Amino acid sequence: MKKSFNFKTIENLQQVGFTGFISIADLWKDCSVIPKIKGVYMVVHPTKAAPEFLSVGTGGFYKGKDPNVPIEELLAKWVNETCVIYIGQAGGIRGGKQPMATLQSRLRQYLRFGQRGAVGHQGGCYIWQLKDAANLLFCWKPLPTDDPRAVEKELIETFKTQYGKYPFANRQD
Repeated sequence: MKKSFNFKTIENLQQVGFTGFISIADLWKDCSVIPKIKGVYMVVHPTKAAPEFLSVGTGGFYKGKDPNVPIEELLAKWVNETCVIYIGQAGGIRGGKQPMATLQSRLRQYLRFGQRGAVGHQGGCYIWQLKDAANLLFCWKPLPTDDPRAVEKELIETFKTQYGKYPFANRQD
């Protein structure tokens, strides 16, 4: 990824090879369209409208932990002038090992978490406190030869350089 990467619009993401752009509502019905390959993905807020937050979202209680945070915290995390609200990866090398996760398996976990499932995907949990969470879009970029974790880290660092903070739902890189 280049430092000139543009996170402003869906068109910008498409220009660098991201595909999908399918709503959470549609993926809850059928996520078989998500590729079974390693890669990076993003959650996109498709409108320029100001976000509306719920005090209690639809995120699952993994290991009994409440995923909800105060609305003030969500407002402070929101990043204007971008459609990207979360950057994630599937299948990246960790501790010298290549996990078996694919974009499809990782996003399935994410989607189950958003339906109150107690699954191990707390990354990006802030999106489930958005009133319009079902209308958010998932997009992805398969990386058959690159390390998704390294690409994710570079994308997040580029985002931080441009906006001065992490994407809305990323709590760490």
